[in-house]
Amino acid sequence: MLIVIRGAGDLATGTALRLWRAGLSVVMTEVAAPTAIRRTVCFSQAVVHGEAVVEEVTARLAGGAEEVPALLGQGVIPVLVDPDASCIPALRPDAVVDAILAKRNLGTRITDAPVVVGVGPGFTAGEDCHAVVETMRGHYLGRVLYHGSAQPNTGIPGLIGGFAGERVLRAPAEGTFRQLLDIGAQVKQGDIAATVEGVPMVCTLDGVLRGILADGTPVFRGMKAGDIDPRCKIEHCYCASDKALAVGGGALEAVLALSGILKEGHHGGK
Repeated sequence: MLIVIRGAGDLATGTALRLWRAGLSVVMTEVAAPTAIRRTVCFSQAVVHGEAVVEEVTARLAGGAEEVPALLGQGVIPVLVDPDASCIPALRPDAVVDAILAKRNLGTRITDAPVVVGVGPGFTAGEDCHAVVETMRGHYLGRVLYHGSAQPNTGIPGLIGGFAGERVLRAPAEGTFRQLLDIGAQVKQGDIAATVEGVPMVCTLDGVLRGILADGTPVFRGMKAGDIDPRCKIEHCYCASDKALAVGGGALEAVLALSGILKEGHHGGK
């Protein structure tokens, strides 16, 4: 099976890992200038560096859809700069998973493939996709919905190590982001992780800097620009998160279940 994943950020990467390790062929699409925070665990970095490795799985930048078969044959995940997923008609995938996490649908249609899965808010199963995967932390994280929509975005990050909104660092001004600390750095509340036009981005709590925008990224005031993990496990900076893998597991379930439905003509007990 060939799966196109729209997006290559951290949740999309966790989804790609789940699908790839289950033996499915995966192609990912991304924008030309990715703004992923957790860059060490994002296949979007293949756009920046030509190649990205996450948990021993390699993704490589493809120049176009015509390069996809050769890259898959080399055992790597092709990543295309294709924000509109215009590659879909050429690739004719068995499934499309929209994991852009834009909190709204940016153009995915239920007719894009035999199986279409939306990740997070902004999709309605039965309307613009066949299934939706819940992304909100809590009891329903990773659950597959074959009717309706995921829980609406609250704007409040999920609880990790007893902290929620405090974990997220936001750009203090509009302008060019200047990174001062690297991912994996141990930080204290009050440390300066970056500046924007001379205005400091101050760490909000003690922990490990799990993610930060790349130096030189254009930002707007309030844009998510960093992530502190209060659990202080540096190794967490270099592997997919529990949330990413839970969401990826849901996407894998949806793809396999719906493929079975299409082949066998039943609802698989759902």
